[in-house]
Amino acid sequence: MSTTAIVLAAGHGTRMKSSRPKPLHVMCGRPMVLHVIHALEAVDPARTMVVVGHGAERVTDEVRLAAPDWANVDFAVQQRQRGTGDAAMVGLGALDERDGSGHGDVDDESTVIVMPGDTPLLRAETIARLVQEHEKASNAVTLLTAELDEPYGYGRVLRGKDGSVVRVVEERDASPAERAIREVNTSIYAFKRGLLGPALRRIKNNNAQSEYYLTDVVEVLTSVGHRAGAMVADAAEVTGVNDRWQLALAERELRARTNRSLLLAGVTMLDPRQTFIDVTVQIGRDVTLFPGVILQGATSIGDGCVIGPSARLSNTQIGANSRIEQTTARDSVIGDDCEVGPYAFLPEGTKVESGASTGAFYDGSR
Repeated sequence: MSTTAIVLAAGHGTRMKSSRPKPLHVMCGRPMVLHVIHALEAVDPARTMVVVGHGAERVTDEVRLAAPDWANVDFAVQQRQRGTGDAAMVGLGALDERDGSGHGDVDDESTVIVMPGDTPLLRAETIARLVQEHEKASNAVTLLTAELDEPYGYGRVLRGKDGSVVRVVEERDASPAERAIREVNTSIYAFKRGLLGPALRRIKNNNAQSEYYLTDVVEVLTSVGHRAGAMVADAAEVTGVNDRWQLALAERELRARTNRSLLLAGVTMLDPRQTFIDVTVQIGRDVTLFPGVILQGATSIGDGCVIGPSARLSNTQIGANSRIEQTTARDSVIGDDCEVGPYAFLPEGTKVESGASTGAFYDGSR
């Protein structure tokens, strides 16, 4: 059964206090929304529709340039920000238009994932499990939820006696008993595609913000006898990013995750807390990284290298068994068995031939 996805990336993100659209704020070398798109890899989406709004042209250009081919990314514009329900409707309409008249039919039982573009810690295996559980249970919708010790501000998930989801109640509308519920909605869903459109058309905007909320779709579906389920995920994984502090916390978590993966793959770090590696970097085995190393962009490091202390390498390719000490390099190539530094600066286009030793204070000019 095919899977499609709608990524909601139209919001302004005013709490970021930035002229840069919120989905494009970078974490570990990749814009937030691209981390979300990469989380779809395990479900191999037939199409990923990114709904853009604020800064639409900029978001479209940057995502189109960097999105992986397997994601089959396309874009739809939400002209006015009228809530997540409206954004989902815009995305679904664009999917139906691109895919032809065979979709949008109530008998279409394929899965469509709807997710926000600001949950960069989401793992691909979590989305894969969500889709598996959704299709196995034949739910109309399956929510990805989390259990929080302090759930203030989140919509609470109300379950029936059989464990199915009855509805999601927002904090301001919840009774004291409902506020005591620790299971919350993460705004990540798997829907039967044929049921999503009719349900979206039934939601109302009779609320203080006059917006259409995607959460209301759950009650619309259950009220006519469809089953809604839920899968609980790790709370840290589904936390949204709304301001610079939350961005910094999420980046710290992702860097720790990245470093752990590299350590288990055969890389040595004398102090992982002082080693900063983008998710786009490739590192071979038996590489040693001293404190103060920053590896960015499309940097690749061959087996057996020693890097640092205090080196910053961006989009730089390094061959095997080279030593790079107290060096800054950008868009450069360093061969095998080289010694670079200390206190070297390699500007864009520098090439250090295999076996070379630059000596101290090298600036790429000789």
